[in-house]
Amino acid sequence: MANTENTEKAENAAGAAAGAAGAVLGDVILFHNTMRVLDGHLAEFRAAIERAVAFVQGEGPQLMVEVFIDEPRMLAHSFQIYAGSDAVRAHWRMSDPYIRGVMEHCEIHDFAVYGDPDPELREALAEQGLPIVPRFTGFLRHPAGASPQASSGG
Repeated sequence: MANTENTEKAENAAGAAAGAAGAVLGDVILFHNTMRVLDGHLAEFRAAIERAVAFVQGEGPQLMVEVFIDEPRMLAHSFQIYAGSDAVRAHWRMSDPYIRGVMEHCEIHDFAVYGDPDPELREALAEQGLPIVPRFTGFLRHPAGASPQASSGG
């Protein structure tokens, strides 16, 4: 009987955790920014991106930032996950100098927003002509024992 009781408690706790995680993840906003690196600017672009990512890792509200550079096509892809609309606004307020530094070495090729921003943020994004793709379903998993960490790996 004790095993059945412990199993039920574990299942209830797992269900509650999954429900809480689902509620939080439902608010998640994902940015995918594709940038075309200007000719002759790859080294400066890399340095500016590294400064920007180091800043937001220490000070920014993002839950995740990953940048990938496709050198043969001179395209860079930045993925950023935010806990919600307030986190996006906080990022915009604090990161402008870093964003300007990156933009000196690239131009926006494509930018898409995924998730369900609040009406105020939705309006600000629409004013910039950014498409917003609503969330359908999904989850975020961190493997047991894994610890997300920054690296420039480049």
